[in-house]
Amino acid sequence: MWKLILAFVLFAALALWVVSKGGNQLDMGGEKHGAEVHESAPAASEGASAAMPVPAAASEAASAASN
Repeated sequence: MWKLILAFVLFAALALWVVSKGGNQLDMGGEKHGAEVHESAPAASEGASAAMPVPAAASEAASAASN
């Protein structure tokens, strides 16, 4: 029985050591609401809009409407 407890304590210590070595890449803060969420949103939307081609008819209609 004492071997099982010792193994658990060693495993827990190893797990905590690995998590602490994660640095800034590891975020255990839970769900984010607020400024942290909005900082990455523009970069994601720019990448998504660049990946989707605009049909020629839609771009011509948009340029005609702006004139």
